[in-house]
Amino acid sequence: MADAIVARQQGDDFQARYFWLQASLLLDETSPVRRVLFETGPKAFDDVVVEYDANGAPQDHTGKPVLRDHMQLKWHVRPGDFGYEDFANPDFTNSTSVSILKRAREAQLAHAPLGEGARFQFITNWNATDPLRKLIQNQHNTLDIDRLFQGGPASATGRFRGHWADHLGIDEDELKLLVRTLGINLRIRSGADIREHLNDRFARLGMKPIPASEAGFSYDDIVKKLHAQGRKDFDRKSFREMVQDEKLLADTKVPASLTIGVKSFMHAIDSLEARTTESLNLVPFFEGRYLRDEESWNETILPALKDFVLSHAKENDGLRLVLDAHVSLAFAVGAILDVKSGKSVQIEQRTASRRFWYRGDLVHDKNWPKLNVEVEALGSGVDRAIAVGLTHDISRDVRNFIAENLPDIGTLMTARLETRASQASVQGGTHAIELAETLVDQTRQQGRSPRTHLFISAPNGFTFFLGQLHQAIGPTTIYEYDFDGLRSGTYSAGLMIS
Repeated sequence: MADAIVARQQGDDFQARYFWLQASLLLDETSPVRRVLFETGPKAFDDVVVEYDANGAPQDHTGKPVLRDHMQLKWHVRPGDFGYEDFANPDFTNSTSVSILKRAREAQLAHAPLGEGARFQFITNWNATDPLRKLIQNQHNTLDIDRLFQGGPASATGRFRGHWADHLGIDEDELKLLVRTLGINLRIRSGADIREHLNDRFARLGMKPIPASEAGFSYDDIVKKLHAQGRKDFDRKSFREMVQDEKLLADTKVPASLTIGVKSFMHAIDSLEARTTESLNLVPFFEGRYLRDEESWNETILPALKDFVLSHAKENDGLRLVLDAHVSLAFAVGAILDVKSGKSVQIEQRTASRRFWYRGDLVHDKNWPKLNVEVEALGSGVDRAIAVGLTHDISRDVRNFIAENLPDIGTLMTARLETRASQASVQGGTHAIELAETLVDQTRQQGRSPRTHLFISAPNGFTFFLGQLHQAIGPTTIYEYDFDGLRSGTYSAGLMIS
């Protein structure tokens, strides 16, 4: 009984924090979010519902606008797994008779009969098992329709399709419409993760953050109070009135700069469009994280990126950047807004305690880990390679890739922190800039190279700041790593910056 009570309490808190994550955007006049509800909507997809303005609404994985997001959150105290068969089992979601798959079908027929315009997201901290796991596209948390509908009835995907279609009593064409609207989000690991994300958002939007030193999170209790009062549906006006009545607004608000974003893949928690004033959507140029065969990094992606960034930089001295994007793009945006641009730039960084990184965001600490750079002669080639491993040690992978693919490289510079690489190695903008400047100083000491081949495992904030110093490095090719292992399992060339 104790475990059940804890699980229910943590599940309620998880749902409450997800509500605040979405509803707080109602205070942002530039956000397309116009209405947020909780425990209201189609059964089993009513934990949190978000409605968007048609102008600026996020896009689904096919490029169609999404006007409503219906979210079902399934929280578990202990780790576990689930497969596609569980979606057809009412016990999986503690239902007495109706599976979550049937609820999704009912919701799809009611709100997205043509397979577009609404999403139905199943959000959990459990892991999916194969073949379901292999079909989840991480960049936008949807199922790979093309792969699911390949293979005959006896194949793994055929059995998957057959199980769902038989359970629902529909044919495969009808199943396709349902699958197009279904999302499966496995990236939410804990309520603490959302708490940190919330505090960053609250600070930006003028709401009171909850200090990390406090064990409780008072916003959880406010949602319980609102539920008891029957207040579960908020638009911009009613939400602002509510946070004023509950004294949730901070005394001061961080001055706003123009917030622009670039995405080449979809983020798990919330859409980039909801967090920015203007955004550039490059997702259609990619299949997952891989550039489509008919597209070109430098002939298609780079011109679009330059036009977007420069058009806003010309009109604004202060910019906030949100990059849900490849390492090539983070470096390229830095190169476009280089240190001579005269712009005040902040960049969103998810892996650190501070939401936006910029020069001077932290006072220098002598105990921050410093950068060690080793120089190694590989042969008689005239090009140079740089392997930067701040979050992971990539030196072996880079060395193997060079040996097999880049005979013109004569020198390898390996940049590591003096402490173990991790996601928390870089402390903030001030630290990231110091590390970037140290690396550039080392490259200057080695002299110019006809071309530098750059491999990076680091926060996008560091990569952006390094890109701002690109002129000191010279012509550079940035490499992308095949994280999913679906192509080469190693590196491939991305953008080339002159």
